[in-house]
Amino acid sequence: MATEFKMPMLGEVMEEGHIVAWHKKEGDTVAKGESLMDVETDKATMEVESPVSGVVKQILVKEGETVAVNTLLAVIE
Repeated sequence: MATEFKMPMLGEVMEEGHIVAWHKKEGDTVAKGESLMDVETDKATMEVESPVSGVVKQILVKEGETVAVNTLLAVIE
């Protein structure tokens, strides 16, 4: 079953986040709680953990892009 991984709201007033780095690429396995990516907000750069275990099937937002909260970033199957 596929899980949609969306840009999380990492602060009370966060509206968008900048993708600094992906720690996984398409086809890689990831465990729930494992670091998936780094996101920069207007206040800090934070690691974001995978919400589920599985295989990264598709990454939809590239490193260097800035997107709004709840934007679909990747699909984990």
